[in-house]
Amino acid sequence: MSAQDPISDMLTRIRNAQQAGKAVVSMPSSKKLVAIAKVLENEGFIGGFEVISVGAFKNLHIQLKYLLEDKIRIPVIELIQRKSRPGLREYRKANELPKVKGGLGVAVISTSKGLLSDRVARSMGHGGEVLFTVA
Repeated sequence: MSAQDPISDMLTRIRNAQQAGKAVVSMPSSKKLVAIAKVLENEGFIGGFEVISVGAFKNLHIQLKYLLEDKIRIPVIELIQRKSRPGLREYRKANELPKVKGGLGVAVISTSKGLLSDRVARSMGHGGEVLFTVA
């Protein structure tokens, strides 16, 4: 699956690691996945990330973020869902970008200026491909 759609593979790895209560999730790195990790870090959904070289390959390590409530760790990412996929791309104009959970969540948009959150893309007046939503 990862060879066909690395973004879906990344989202699935994050989803599975949070369900298992892991602190860090690892995956093969690419420029697009690093850009996605930057957007997630800027929006406060992950604790941080780093790219580690292992021989000829690079791995992306993402530190997951949890809230502590009554000694129970609750994942910060409640929902992470792919919107545009290889079989059905979803493009939107700047004024048609989705608002996730009334602005509490974030849609990650691929624009001509790079990967941006829906708020930043809307303020810059850029539309693009809606990759996925996070809440």
